[in-house]
Amino acid sequence: MGSNTHRPGLRKSDKKGATKGSGGQRRRGLRGKGPTPKAEDRVYHAAHKRKLERQRRDSGRHQKEAQELVVGRNPVIECLNAKVPATAMYVAEGTKNDNRLSEAVAIAHSRAIPLVEVPRHELDRMTGNGMHQGIGLQIPPFEYEDVHSLMEKAAGGKGMVVVLDNITDPRNLGAIIRSVAAFGGHGVVIPERRSASVTAVTWRTSAGTAARLPVAKATNITRTLKEFQKNGYQVVGLDAGGDHTLDTYDGTGPVVVVVGSEGKGLSRLVAETCDSIMSIPMEGWVESLNASVAAGVVLSEFARQRRQA
Repeated sequence: MGSNTHRPGLRKSDKKGATKGSGGQRRRGLRGKGPTPKAEDRVYHAAHKRKLERQRRDSGRHQKEAQELVVGRNPVIECLNAKVPATAMYVAEGTKNDNRLSEAVAIAHSRAIPLVEVPRHELDRMTGNGMHQGIGLQIPPFEYEDVHSLMEKAAGGKGMVVVLDNITDPRNLGAIIRSVAAFGGHGVVIPERRSASVTAVTWRTSAGTAARLPVAKATNITRTLKEFQKNGYQVVGLDAGGDHTLDTYDGTGPVVVVVGSEGKGLSRLVAETCDSIMSIPMEGWVESLNASVAAGVVLSEFARQRRQA
């Protein structure tokens, strides 16, 4: 019988190479692609960029709270003289010695702070720049007091606590801590968010009093003020045009002094929660006082009243 391999409509069974057809692409193309990813998970979406920005901010905040590296010879000496707690002092290899560096090393030795010599490029990496002057002081995270523990410590009939609202400058926070300690106050309460925290700058401004005065963080300032009220405290906010002045207010009992920022003042909910709003008498052409100065004036007057009570 003759070969039929050349008959029309028949294919060779031993043909090499790919045969014609879709190769299953049409069938695969009909398959579902699964649920649509969230907007923040799509790299081309604006929500994804916002997510990355939030993560960057959060990681930066947590890193800052975890540890802080004070750099520069004068700032390091100031921290050491203010007895700011430190876990290590880093010195770059090959750093030129001078009186300030010798003083910093001597103080660190006297306080048993470990000295660690590192390559200069390593200190550059740790600080993020080369402006460290060859020295860095590592500050551990500040240990905040629990608000309820602070209330218990301030109990006893004449508790005096300062609560801060919208204070974002760490220097103001440090100066207020120093004033509270100087005039017999029992502690300071700051918000967890949108507030200055206890940093090396705060330590230096407080002249070391942050080591002895309790500082607490509150999740919700308004709710915290209400808890103070339930515990017998009068809550007085500092603001212009109040129903009391410092000359007429009796500060001998348990009192919480609420201090707002120089620009924004007290937030609405905080002001509404206060039992009284008090102003400080001063010359009419002066618009306002710095928050830390205002707090110091009030605390000084309350301390005077308590001495004479």
